[in-house]
Amino acid sequence: MHTLLFRSTNQQSPAANLREAFLQGLAPDRGLYFPEKFPKLTADEIASFASLPYHEIAFRVLSRYTEGVIPSDTLAAMCSSAYNFNIPLEKTYDRVHVMRLDQGPTASFKDFAAQMMARMSGHFLNETGKQLTILTATSGDTGAAVAHAFHNIPGVRVIVLFPFDEVSRSQRKMMTTLAQNVRTIAIDGKFDDCQAMVKRAFADPALQHLPLSSANSINIGRLLPQSVYYFYAASRIAKPGEPIVFSVPSGNFGDMMGAVVAGQMGLPIKKLIASVNSNDAFPRFLETGHYEKIVPSRNAVSNAMNVGHPSNLARLVAVYGGRMDETGKIHQMPDLAAMRRDLFSSSISDERTRETIREVWNKYELLLEAHGAVAWRGFLDWLEVEPLGNAPAVILETANPAKFPEEIEKTIGFSPDVPPAMEAMNQMPEDFDRMTADYEKFRDYLVTKHQS
Repeated sequence: MHTLLFRSTNQQSPAANLREAFLQGLAPDRGLYFPEKFPKLTADEIASFASLPYHEIAFRVLSRYTEGVIPSDTLAAMCSSAYNFNIPLEKTYDRVHVMRLDQGPTASFKDFAAQMMARMSGHFLNETGKQLTILTATSGDTGAAVAHAFHNIPGVRVIVLFPFDEVSRSQRKMMTTLAQNVRTIAIDGKFDDCQAMVKRAFADPALQHLPLSSANSINIGRLLPQSVYYFYAASRIAKPGEPIVFSVPSGNFGDMMGAVVAGQMGLPIKKLIASVNSNDAFPRFLETGHYEKIVPSRNAVSNAMNVGHPSNLARLVAVYGGRMDETGKIHQMPDLAAMRRDLFSSSISDERTRETIREVWNKYELLLEAHGAVAWRGFLDWLEVEPLGNAPAVILETANPAKFPEEIEKTIGFSPDVPPAMEAMNQMPEDFDRMTADYEKFRDYLVTKHQS
């Protein structure tokens, strides 16, 4: 089998193999790398996942992209060590399940990608003998997952930017209590400011001497591991070949694009629901065909989804035959009819989010936090326009409710149990830098840190 190549969504950069695309993060033309073509899994291969543990499914999916770049036995060992935690699928009613992706080291779905990315980085850097500085913007959970996964990985330095006023105390402490090769910067601004600074750094000629890469979902190394849990969920609750419904809380659209990747590889999906908070640029685009990013992004209780212009829309548009650049300008319209057939999206207000947390707890004794509640309510919105029938459905819960104790207490009157690892981190001293959303200051910071 020949090595799979990745091309930029802006179509102005040469194709790259997985190692090159991974280490660069962003393509030179500021586009996002995406597979030139998707490897296909047969119906029999997908059906065989029903009897396999998660790490084995991960190996069988990811090996289609790593052929010729990572040896098979090395990838198998990576998957086995990365995925040593549970992925509960909780039945709520009929064939509707909640998939809890909050059992990893930082109690967030971001662990699924970060743990694999750290191992891939270590492997590639060991091969090349190079150093790497990982720049990451976070709206809540990415920073912690990346910081933990890359903590003390030889050859890697991590710099995380987060909006100071828009992350919870628990989210913040999971990234600001680490030291050694991890630095965090609190930005007086929005997540979109953090993301814009990171993207600008990648394209800055004055920083070309720095070995920069990304662990945000702009990096293809984030998306591919996030496709695996969709195969896993289907293998546990769908019959072979049976289409399944997924409702995904969506901010930067990386998690949702994992489902799109799985679908392109052959997983039968009846409907993909991209549930958003008050940052409703995508549902409005799906409805009207007109895309207008939200500047500044709106602050919502589901804070990890406070994204006014989701980076991954460029990849979604590409899947449907269009072209969107990094600024959100559409140069070629995607097939909107096909998008509307495959996707549904609704915007969930804070009021409806809190109402959903209460309703689901009272009806099912199922504890959701705000992001999972947005996905649940988006699923109910879809049911109002299209019948589920007897199809299996999975609603994603992407973070542990213990990350948001004040909000849960305020909404349903008690604080969730705190996992021991999170409790230990809450007691540790913090160490982070503070900065305005000033790119020149950030550039100086990167140069200074690289010299130190």
